[in-house]
Order: sequence, then C-alpha cells, then structure tokens
Amino acid sequence: MDCRLGCGACCIAPSISSPIPGMPGGKAAGERCVQLDEHNLCLLFGDPRRPAVCGDFKADEEVCGTDNQTALDNLTLLEDSTAIIVRSH
Repeated sequence: MDCRLGCGACCIAPSISSPIPGMPGGKAAGERCVQLDEHNLCLLFGDPRRPAVCGDFKADEEVCGTDNQTALDNLTLLEDSTAIIVRSH
C-alpha cells in the first residue's frame, strides 16, 4: 500500500524519540509534528534530516485502513498499547 497523500496519521499518533528539526527532543504521542504542513504532507520527505523511524514506516491497509481517520485511530491504539507494555516492564 502507498501512503495516502494528506493523511498525516503517522506524523501525529506515534511518539518519536529521535530529534526532528524544530523538535530536538522528538515528539509526544498525539502531538502534531512541526514538519507536517497544512496539507498533512511531510516537509522533510526525502531529506536526510528526516528521522529514520519516519522513513522506515510502511503504510499497510491493516493499520491504515481506507481513510485518514481510521489510520489515526489505529495508530493511536497501537501507540497506546505499546506505551502500556513499556510501562509494565
């Protein structure tokens, strides 16, 4: 699956611990990345300063669903589930 242009769910839902230009401490889950423009497009796409975790994300219909809201909901659920597992260890 190719990413849906203008979705941006992967730039909002997950926490990112690595530095992002404009966000040197990374970003919290649910926080909109400062590199996401008003059309929900990544301003760092193809830029070597883009965090590796962002470049490694691959859209998948099971995760991203068929619309942007489903993608945001699913990625938020996955992020929340991961945070619970990490806190319990």
